Parts: sequence; C-alpha cells; structure tokens
Amino acid sequence: MITRIKDLFSSLMLLELLKGMSLTGRYFFRRKVTVQYPEERTPMSPRFRGLHALRRYPNGEERCIACKLCEAVCPAMAITIESDQRDDGTRRTTRYDIDLTKCIFCGFCEESCPVDSIVETRIFDYHGEKRGDLLYTKPMLLAVGDKHEQQIAEDRATDAKYR
Repeated sequence: MITRIKDLFSSLMLLELLKGMSLTGRYFFRRKVTVQYPEERTPMSPRFRGLHALRRYPNGEERCIACKLCEAVCPAMAITIESDQRDDGTRRTTRYDIDLTKCIFCGFCEESCPVDSIVETRIFDYHGEKRGDLLYTKPMLLAVGDKHEQQIAEDRATDAKYR
C-alpha cells in the first residue's frame, strides 16, 4: 500500500522530469568543448580500425600468401580472394577485394593474418559517391599500405606488447 502511494506521489510530482532537468541544468552553464573538424583533430588510438591496407615486405614483395584466413573469418563476407601458384612454388593473390559497404570493421581479418599482411589503418575520413567507389581492389589496398607504411609500422610496434 505504501509503495502505491509513493508511486502515485512520484508520478504526480513528475520526479523523473525534475531529475532530467537538474542534469540538463548542471551541464547548461559549463564550458562547451567543440572541435573544429577538419582543422582540429581529436587524439586517436593506435588501435583504431579504419581503412584497410595491404602491406609489403621491406624488399617490396607483397606479404599476402593467399591463405584465405581473412576471407574465412570475415563475418560480413566482405573479402574476396583468388590466388594462383607462382613459378617458384609460392602462392600469391591474383585478386584481393574488400567491399567496405559490407565491412563492419571488426578487425578479425587483421587478427587472423599469419604474416601481418592485411591491416586496418587510422584513416577514417574516406568516402565514396557511388557503391563501386567503396570496393577496394588489391592495387588500391597496396597503394594505401605503401602510402601509410610508416604510421602502420609505428602502430604495430606500439601494439606489439599487447599481442
């Protein structure tokens, strides 16, 4: 009986509304923090998962050995790989596509790669005007990796103690 009276009193006095308004009032007079993007950037973690990139070895050879683990582990089925055997007996990819409209940026592809070939960079400000613009092919992924290799290597070195 007492709980019913208490519930009636709180509903008539609109306590939830008053609690919400007090929270709003507390933050209303505080200093506002606004980041003027793109001139200002907020700090970003080295573990941020953004645009994908394919890496190369220091001698210029691509790292991907076409084991297809990243394709198998991808929950969104965003990765497509085709491979062929080279003259020296090693296997390399002939096609490596990532559809970024399907990708959920979970990082499973990066974790499953035995040779650290596919990585997710800190690049988050990319766009596509058509659906096909976000289908990244092997040359496009290698170009991203070549352009940002120094940052990728630094991020991997920073994260190495946690792996």
